[in-house]
Order: sequence, then C-alpha cells, then structure tokens
Amino acid sequence: MNELIIRLSAAEYAELADLADATGSTPAEHALTAVREHLRREREQVGAVAARLAQRHAPLLKRLGE
Repeated sequence: MNELIIRLSAAEYAELADLADATGSTPAEHALTAVREHLRREREQVGAVAARLAQRHAPLLKRLGE
C-alpha cells in the first residue's frame, strides 16, 4: 500500500476532524473518499474529452490505422 502525506491548515484539519467525529469515521477515511471521488470525476472528464476527440478525428484515425 502506498502512503501520501498532505499538509492541511489548522482550520482545514479541524473541519475534517469535526466531520469525521460527526460521522463516526476518521479524518483519513474522509480524505481517502475525497481523493477517490476526485479521481473518478477526472477519469470521467478525460474520457469524455478523449471520446469527443476520437469522434472528431475519426477519419484521420482510420487512415492512420490502415
């Protein structure tokens, strides 16, 4: 398993700790959830752009594949 260290301001950490306490979890669990959600949204966005580019340039891509 890989480990990542991030630095939060005191206010950010206090907010994260309060959220974790209110939901019965840990700050690390919330941070991991946030990272996973961000990665999911980025994958979707990049995939959508790639699909649009592939569609727009389909004739060229077809010729390059021949």
